[in-house]
Amino acid sequence: MINKKRLLFLLALLSAFPPLSTDMYLPAIPILQKTWQQPLSIVNLTLVGFFVSYCFFILFYGPISDRFGRRPPLLVGIGIFIIASLLCSISDNIISLIIFRVLQAAGAASASALALAISKDVYQSHERERVLACVGVIMAMAPMLAPVFGGWMLAFVSWRWVFVVQGLIATIAWIGVYRMPETLKTFTATGPMQTAGIYLQLLRNRRYLGLAILISLVVLPHFAFIGGAADIYITRLGMSEQTFGYFFAMNAMAFMAGTFSCMRLLKRFGTKTTMTIAFSGIFIGGLLITIHPLPGAWGLAIPMLLVSFSGGLSRPPSNNLVLEQVDQHAGSASSLMIFIFFMLGAFSMWLISLNWSDKIQVIGLIGALAGGSILVIWVLIAPRIDKKSP
Repeated sequence: MINKKRLLFLLALLSAFPPLSTDMYLPAIPILQKTWQQPLSIVNLTLVGFFVSYCFFILFYGPISDRFGRRPPLLVGIGIFIIASLLCSISDNIISLIIFRVLQAAGAASASALALAISKDVYQSHERERVLACVGVIMAMAPMLAPVFGGWMLAFVSWRWVFVVQGLIATIAWIGVYRMPETLKTFTATGPMQTAGIYLQLLRNRRYLGLAILISLVVLPHFAFIGGAADIYITRLGMSEQTFGYFFAMNAMAFMAGTFSCMRLLKRFGTKTTMTIAFSGIFIGGLLITIHPLPGAWGLAIPMLLVSFSGGLSRPPSNNLVLEQVDQHAGSASSLMIFIFFMLGAFSMWLISLNWSDKIQVIGLIGALAGGSILVIWVLIAPRIDKKSP
């Protein structure tokens, strides 16, 4: 018998693996640049490489979980993450750290991909939408607290301890999965060719693929901010690692507030109107960053709060709407959706790492273009969406 309340917190922890793996580590990026005498474009490969590896392994875990169940690949994947985190902590050059971060991502991919699949196994559609919103509120605590905790750790201990702590958190998740009953009821006997066929089938599902790509554009300004925030706040504006943690945490708080507000707005306005409001907020926030009405750090921080709030507002109904376009192979469908999401995020991180003269302006342009494009397309297609593909 599955305890749904306990499962809710486990799903939140599994979904939080990406922010735990990145945001806690962000304050250390300028330190690594100085320690190993490397430019941001090279040090940020520890982020870009993480998400590229993460994306490809997400495609692996989904079909495997549809065939063997959710627990076995989760236990293996989280175990890999624990080992890789400890290897990251003993890296002595940037190349080894990049390699171990790629390995760390290979394990982390199991957690967030299968969290969505487990939610579809256990909860019904309308219940799942509320559960995903609750998970979003809980997991938003990770990016809110992680950079603050990471910044204060750097004030007392080496950056290496950041990865040790990540390994300890993953150990807690591994124990939770070990104690969790298997949630998949119907197993599918899929081999490599059949797995490829499943993904081809999903790629031919025009509503699923179109919606997955559309909602993934939301990630562009968010990941550009993640990739450039440490350089902007610490290197260029002279903040301490601790102050940077507070500024970064504000965006996580805004994301959490957006996800929390989602539950009320869904009940009052419905899915389509709530998503329209969210996409409008991303567009307006991007424009405000571009205009830069406030001086210094606040010219980025305040408008970025609107972008983050709107991103949190859009995620639960968007994810649920995409999953509603498929009737089977939920693991593969959630894996492909997250693959698209984070590949666009990795591209955005690489883009902001280039030697731009004004990274704040670039983040604003990305937000305005992405938000405006999503909003226009969504307004055109929303009236024709009935939640089910033909």
